[in-house]
Amino acid sequence: MSESETSSQSAALQKRRKFLVIVDGTPESEVAIHFASLRASHTGGVVTLLAVIEPGEASQQWLGVKNIMREEAREEAEELLHRLAAHVNEYAGIMPELIIREGRRDEQVMQLIREDKDVAILVLAAGTGKEGPGPLVSMVASASEKAFPIPVTVVPGDLTEEALRSLA
Repeated sequence: MSESETSSQSAALQKRRKFLVIVDGTPESEVAIHFASLRASHTGGVVTLLAVIEPGEASQQWLGVKNIMREEAREEAEELLHRLAAHVNEYAGIMPELIIREGRRDEQVMQLIREDKDVAILVLAAGTGKEGPGPLVSMVASASEKAFPIPVTVVPGDLTEEALRSLA
């Protein structure tokens, strides 16, 4: 095997396609996590779980309260991500990448996609309630002037385990 073949194989091993899932604690986000986990497992990819802490509405005089609320939100996000990481590991045998960001959700998702060139697919699951497809699917659908630079996979939020496994 030549040196160039070895280095190209090494580069291919280091660059693994990432399936980005935005976690928000909803049942449909768990469906998206399951789908992304199975796809990543089948294709040698990585699951990236992103939790976004959105800014609060506290005024300057309530800065101390705002800081406490931010810290509590960060702790909750960390707890959620670690619980979901254990679940992904048990479910698909892979350890996901965990990311917490602060700011507006749509801006943070776009910024992460721009910064991490290995993020190849955004995986979302549509809500099943009367409220519509859910805030994440609505965010992607309404971003026509700021189109996503990567493919977006939207799976139905009420897929059964059998259907998920057959699709992934």
